[in-house]
Amino acid sequence: MWKGRFSKTTADLVQQFGESISYDWRLYPHDVAGSIAHARAQVKAGTLTDEEFSQIESGLREIESEIAAGDFEFSIEKEDIHMNIEAALTEKIGPAGAKLHTARSRNDQVATDTRLYCRTAIDALTSLIKDLQLALLNRAEKFHDTILPGYTHLQRGQPVTVGHHLLAYVEMLDRDTQRLKDTRKRTNVSPLGSGALAGSTINLDREQIASELGFDRVTTNSMDAISDRDYIAELLFACSLIGTHLSRLSEDLILWCSSEFSFATLSDAHTTGSSLMPQKKNPDVCEITRGKTGRLFGNLTALLTAVKGLPLTYNRDLQEDKEPLFDSIDTLTLTLKVNTEMILELEINRETCQTAASDPLLLATDLADWLVKQGIPFRSAHELVGKAVAASEESKTPLDEIDLTKVDPAFTPEASSVFSLQTALAARTNPGAPSIENVRSEISRWQKSLQ
Repeated sequence: MWKGRFSKTTADLVQQFGESISYDWRLYPHDVAGSIAHARAQVKAGTLTDEEFSQIESGLREIESEIAAGDFEFSIEKEDIHMNIEAALTEKIGPAGAKLHTARSRNDQVATDTRLYCRTAIDALTSLIKDLQLALLNRAEKFHDTILPGYTHLQRGQPVTVGHHLLAYVEMLDRDTQRLKDTRKRTNVSPLGSGALAGSTINLDREQIASELGFDRVTTNSMDAISDRDYIAELLFACSLIGTHLSRLSEDLILWCSSEFSFATLSDAHTTGSSLMPQKKNPDVCEITRGKTGRLFGNLTALLTAVKGLPLTYNRDLQEDKEPLFDSIDTLTLTLKVNTEMILELEINRETCQTAASDPLLLATDLADWLVKQGIPFRSAHELVGKAVAASEESKTPLDEIDLTKVDPAFTPEASSVFSLQTALAARTNPGAPSIENVRSEISRWQKSLQ
């Protein structure tokens, strides 16, 4: 590539240190697409004949097929996917292949390839998130009215339903989808034609190239176009936050499947045993999901660290953007798939949930609300119920069985009507609240939206 300037060949260790073909080979379909669009624009600019373009397009398609079939021999000496393809093309079709790089640099070439890759990855991830949402909806519908405790500080708080709990993750995943779609808008901009950093004296039709590649528009500053990796950082952040949500779901399921909770059971197909303890059934998918989230965080940190101190425009540090990107996409793709499969076979132990939800302390706040409805200020009602709870604990009598009238005259015998789970849930009718009717409505809304 640069033999005219140098008198010595690149040292073997430098080649090993600097090559990227071992991982950026996967950009090949995007590199081929970008090269064909670039070559077509060259015809319009008069730097290629129609016959030369035909040779280039045909040769690139052949190379694309060879790579897809595993028949292409990559060379570390040619460093990356761009030069591997260009060298193979020139060998295949002759002088026309050597004209392909006219008015183009590997700088705008790789920026184009990675944008195309990210766009494809975003579309695939969006589809996989939808699959997981549908799996959660499937379980939410089946157990929409199964009551269990809701927690704060991992302490029992108020009653909710399994359906309401699972819908919380559907909401999180929807925000993830919106973030990905928003990232896609900023990703779908064509840098091709920016050259090494200042464009070229051979002005190709950038809008034509962008249109052919499905970009929404072209970049407007060649220096920024070459050095910009914001779109990768955004995608890696989105992946990290998706991982965070999956990790939280995993933690809930790990707790639910423990003997101490016993709210849920995972299928044998999605759990493992112990090499020593024959009774064990471990939620490995959940635990590995939780662990891989740290890997997603690490990839984001690696990219941000690589770009934080770079002067304009291109610096070889930017080669370090691809391995974190590819690893995050691969990691998250498999994680979403296996979690979707696992959730579809998740079973809820209704009786255990019901037993846990029968704790009358879950309705302590409802008791305070009852006092408010009798005209007692909330802070006073809060204090009175606190006294009732203390009396319950001191006498080792459940809150719904003590004589509340002895705690304070503000309590009348009618206060005991509060201690009904069905009544408590039915009263929670505000949008977003966990009444069974609300949960049914939300499930229906999500099903229509996602289908």
